[in-house]
Amino acid sequence: MTLQHTTVLMQQAGIRRLAVISGDPAWCLARAAVWRDALAGDWLTLADSALFPGPHCAPGAVRTLLGREFHHAIFDARAGFHADAFAALAGTLTAGSWLLLLVPPWDRWPHQPDADSLRWADVAEPIATPRFVHHLQQQILTDAEVLLERQHQPCRWPPLSDRPHWQCQAPQQQQAVLEQWLAISSGVAVLTAARGRGKSALAGMLARHNGHALVTAPARASTEVLAAFAGEHFHFMAPDALLALDPPPAAEWLIIDEAAAIPAPLLQALVSRFPRVLLTTTVQGYEGSGRGFILKFCAALPQVRYFTLDEPLRWSRSDPLERWLNQTLLFDDATAVTPSSSALPHPASRDDFPALQAAYRLLTSAHYRTSPLDLRRLLDAPGMQLWLAGETAALQGALWLVEEGGLDPALAQAVWAGTRRPRGSLVAQSLAAHAGLTEAATLRSLRISRIAVAAESRRRGIGQQLVTAARHAAADYDYLSVSFGYTESLWAFWRACGFTLVRIGSQREASSGCYAAMAMLACSAAGEALQQRAAQQLARDWPLLPQPVALPAGVVKRYDADFTDQDAWLAAGFAWAQRPLEASLPVLQRLAGLRLQPLPLLEAAIAAPDALSTLARQAGLSGRKALITALRQQTATALENLPGLDAEALRQSLK
Repeated sequence: MTLQHTTVLMQQAGIRRLAVISGDPAWCLARAAVWRDALAGDWLTLADSALFPGPHCAPGAVRTLLGREFHHAIFDARAGFHADAFAALAGTLTAGSWLLLLVPPWDRWPHQPDADSLRWADVAEPIATPRFVHHLQQQILTDAEVLLERQHQPCRWPPLSDRPHWQCQAPQQQQAVLEQWLAISSGVAVLTAARGRGKSALAGMLARHNGHALVTAPARASTEVLAAFAGEHFHFMAPDALLALDPPPAAEWLIIDEAAAIPAPLLQALVSRFPRVLLTTTVQGYEGSGRGFILKFCAALPQVRYFTLDEPLRWSRSDPLERWLNQTLLFDDATAVTPSSSALPHPASRDDFPALQAAYRLLTSAHYRTSPLDLRRLLDAPGMQLWLAGETAALQGALWLVEEGGLDPALAQAVWAGTRRPRGSLVAQSLAAHAGLTEAATLRSLRISRIAVAAESRRRGIGQQLVTAARHAAADYDYLSVSFGYTESLWAFWRACGFTLVRIGSQREASSGCYAAMAMLACSAAGEALQQRAAQQLARDWPLLPQPVALPAGVVKRYDADFTDQDAWLAAGFAWAQRPLEASLPVLQRLAGLRLQPLPLLEAAIAAPDALSTLARQAGLSGRKALITALRQQTATALENLPGLDAEALRQSLK
């Protein structure tokens, strides 16, 4: 068997394969050079730096390749394995292609620090990722279709099987779906497909045939394929720009590409404004999960019809590379479960891969943005805990906890001052940096990162049982926290679980379209004191903030709005440290409200915090940065003139 002959057979069968090259760094490069010389092709290299002449892309820029096609590629994983980039690269390869995966020496690989861990493990230095690497190695060894070449060992070739010649059926499937769409008079069509099935191309065909369609998407750059097929009938508008027009533009179809990546409230508003709407979304892979999208959003739509494309465009249904990728990175959605009478929460061992696999699939089905990065974090990142409800074979619920806080006082003070922002500790650092509660970062806490309940098991109290389990898991910590996109129903759930609302952000989350909210549940006396201070701070600040959400009565209690010693400390952090203006607006408003002296610039910034560039021009300043400097100076002057306050001592304490 020769490499050339095997490749010819692959081309005829319409399949692609993975070839793993494992050994010392220089040896791996030498072997890859041999492959490049032996086979004609593009030989795209995905690596931090160019390894060979020809096309090259860094892992972090892999999305620039979406919609393009390549023949043969090399993925450099000798220093680290960027799973999302690997999956994206595989999706660009055409039939007859090899994907070369360069990895460290086989026996040393599980124990070698992985540079990619810096992206997802909240660590200062790369860590070894033995659980993920062992999983990769097992998938490589058990799949006979993978070519495995290890230094100092014989090469393992895939079997020479007699496969039928490939005849792509994707165009016929696309045409059949298009004809059904053109016959629709009103309602919503939902198109789901795995990557590489031509859904964007088909959406473009609809735009071209109809001639009166509008296209929107999370980003215009992701619609290149759709635009190519729509031709002169491609008319794009960003979702927010589209919603800003009243009345909406005249269009017979609104095509929303990758709809599951658009926040549900925006998506609902878009769907309601047009007579016919096409929603497309990816159902597996690194781009997202369509099952959760369908269950949560599409099920409530009137006149909704579902369509799917399952015939690949660039490779055959029996493609070994796609099968290996789906099995290894767990791209298939969770299967439906039959609710059982017993679903008592229990902790999962991180060495129990079947349980972690079931939990990951469940989380993927419920959260659009769950990706291989989360799989890596679950397997090997420090400070992770996982609680499960039900048996592994029919998992009903999962809750993911992340350790936070425990920062030393000096670092916590730097976070408060705005001069440091180390990795991790989302809620703990946010409460220190935005609410001004330094102790939130020094105390030890657990954050509920994700919680999911199988659709078939909802409304049975499983979510609250999982949160109760998390509360017990946090017994030796100071508090339990959660960050979520605020909606009345979500807050009702967390409130029923005993949480206290402590912060609401001023910007919408990209993933949910809702304003970020944070809540906590005290687990110690120190945690209880922090919770009371945080709730009081929110209550004092809430009437002075642009209120993006309507909170239920009683959530925010009334507190004295006088200027306090704590306010002076926070104002000093803005004046003489680097605390951000956004987090300082309420205390600055209370300071200005004392009316001890004219503060025209500060009062103007408080009145219109979203128009700082305009204010800077009006004040004759060079830009926003210069304006912030001037505001800090004006705040310092106000503090220095405040009766009974030792401003100089306050300033010195911040050094």
